[in-house]
Amino acid sequence: MTLIQPSPVAVETAPQHRSRAVLATGFVLLLGLLAAVCFFSITLGSRGVGIPTIWKAFTDYDPSSASQTVIRELRVPRTLIGIFAGAALGISGAILQGVTRNPLADPGIMGINAGAAAFIVFGIMVLGAQDVSTYVWFAFAGAGVATVTVYGIASFGREGATPVKLALAGAAVTAILTSITSAIVMTNVEALNQLRFWQVGSLAGRYFPVFWQTVPFLAIGLVVALGTGRALNGLALGEDLALALGQRVRLTRVVMFVTVAVLCGAATAACGPIVFVGLIVPHIARMICGPDYRWILSYSLLLTPILLLAADIVGRLAVAPGELQVGVVLGVLGAPAFILLVRYRNLAEL
Repeated sequence: MTLIQPSPVAVETAPQHRSRAVLATGFVLLLGLLAAVCFFSITLGSRGVGIPTIWKAFTDYDPSSASQTVIRELRVPRTLIGIFAGAALGISGAILQGVTRNPLADPGIMGINAGAAAFIVFGIMVLGAQDVSTYVWFAFAGAGVATVTVYGIASFGREGATPVKLALAGAAVTAILTSITSAIVMTNVEALNQLRFWQVGSLAGRYFPVFWQTVPFLAIGLVVALGTGRALNGLALGEDLALALGQRVRLTRVVMFVTVAVLCGAATAACGPIVFVGLIVPHIARMICGPDYRWILSYSLLLTPILLLAADIVGRLAVAPGELQVGVVLGVLGAPAFILLVRYRNLAEL
């Protein structure tokens, strides 16, 4: 889907750091790595299973077999949610960094996590929501409302929603929603306990109902997002030059933010607020494939679920037979990784 008029100049003026053949080869290798991580995500954990058991779980399912039940009812939906949610967070981070021209932009900049948390608290206190499959819809609605609010506030003024205004509006809305949520949960033990379970960020306990509720939004959003690469290449030249080239900058921004709201809203609803992947993965993709957003988006599509599922596997094995939630693992591993990235790369060049 091309959101603005094609602009060959936008792509051709950017230095090509890698040939198309090399990038295509790298993409295929990442597909293989993702397949391997998915295999280990299904087989590894507190209960190890072998290939014969996996094969029987899908071809000759025995409900009395605990191992086969674990595979079909726990690990497969967990892995599928990790793939789709990870891809959504990575592509959303890449789009936000491109459209705001802010190397530190991530899904949280639009108040998505804060909006989702606020609506979950509302659902718990007012409507009596009790389980993850119900949280999905409150979290999704909250993420969407927060994103629309941020963009609406930033759009005031003749110049419209500039990158600086978007960042400031996002910070303001996030602060307000976070304060309201904190005030409520500190006076309501039930809301605090329920929110704490969701807010840690996890793939555990996400079964097929959660997957089927969120996958339509994730799939449509990913298809649209993958078509924004040429538009992002145009915006990378600067708004004035993009306008001079005939690109519809405001329309592009609106469609991109709607896409980000759908992707991040669904991913956050399914898994809770997952930190760092939407921030750091686009930078890694940019280091590998250069400034062309068509490749940055494609690489982010694979790199993020690889990282997310790998962190989930580490969390299962590190304290077996217990488990560390993926949000905790990514927080521990992601912060040093980002510090190293800042140390050895100039973010202004990314």
